[in-house]
Amino acid sequence: MDCKRRAARALAPLAAAALACAALCAAPAAYAAEDPVSATNGFYVDPDNPAAQWAAANPSDGRAAAIAADIGDEPAADWFGAWTGDIGEATGAYAGAAANVDELPVLVAYDIPDLDVCAGLSTGGAASNSAYETWIAAFAGGIASRPALVILEPDSLGDESCMTSSQISNRDGLLNDAVTQFTDQAPDTWVYLDAGNPGWVSASTMAGYLNDAGLAHAHGFSLNVSNFYTTDQNVAYGDEINADLSADYGYTKPFVVDTSRNGNGTTGSWCNPDGAQLGSTDQIGGDGDAEMLLWIKTPGESDGDCGGTGSGTTAGQFVPQIAYNLIYGY
Repeated sequence: MDCKRRAARALAPLAAAALACAALCAAPAAYAAEDPVSATNGFYVDPDNPAAQWAAANPSDGRAAAIAADIGDEPAADWFGAWTGDIGEATGAYAGAAANVDELPVLVAYDIPDLDVCAGLSTGGAASNSAYETWIAAFAGGIASRPALVILEPDSLGDESCMTSSQISNRDGLLNDAVTQFTDQAPDTWVYLDAGNPGWVSASTMAGYLNDAGLAHAHGFSLNVSNFYTTDQNVAYGDEINADLSADYGYTKPFVVDTSRNGNGTTGSWCNPDGAQLGSTDQIGGDGDAEMLLWIKTPGESDGDCGGTGSGTTAGQFVPQIAYNLIYGY
């Protein structure tokens, strides 16, 4: 299951959002010192996102105007991993840029050891447990007291379905430590452990994975990152996970849904499929019980060397034709 970098849009009554967040979180008290949604004014649009950069560099291309308007001008999650360089400086600069315009940034941490172990297209990750612990501590320290949302290690729990018991125990230890780093160093950040998608792991199994990875001390969980399941399907799955969390562990948590490519739903393929379309842009609330709908996967970035438009590309590479196809559902 591939993942890589940014995407999206937003605006909604923030007072209502605070009430919705509280109502959805019948769990251990959220650790954030301040609600990052109420503390900001809409979601951050990175002016240097891949779609905006490509459109600016290719103004004579017939696809540029649509890509700039429909993707480049939208708020987006930004992905941070081995390619980032000094991680503390990078997250600090990104969170700082968002704070300077009073907007809420969405950051994705993607560097856990044995990254993408099931599919193997986004290979890499930190070289050791200690390297990852240092990296994620610096990630959280860079954000510091600025408001932010963090999607923690997409696919990391879904991938536990491919791992041995000792590997799972090791990964859970790293995720628990990561949650603690944000609790200690980034008090105004809401952290979401990633819970895969409705077609991967059963809700009851995922509830156990989440609990063992430290969900009780995080704000919530994320669904559908880099996948195509409809919002309704994800809401149903999220509600099932919460039912199992309540029954087995005595709490529930808010969840967010990646809607960056789910406008036409899934065809059963997750790797650069034809016919995918942009979904709802970033917003507080949304369909059913989702806390937020976010573009987490960057529209236009390839899933890897697969699918017609992804042939010959690498995971995370921005491909203008993929972006253009998403706008129109080709």
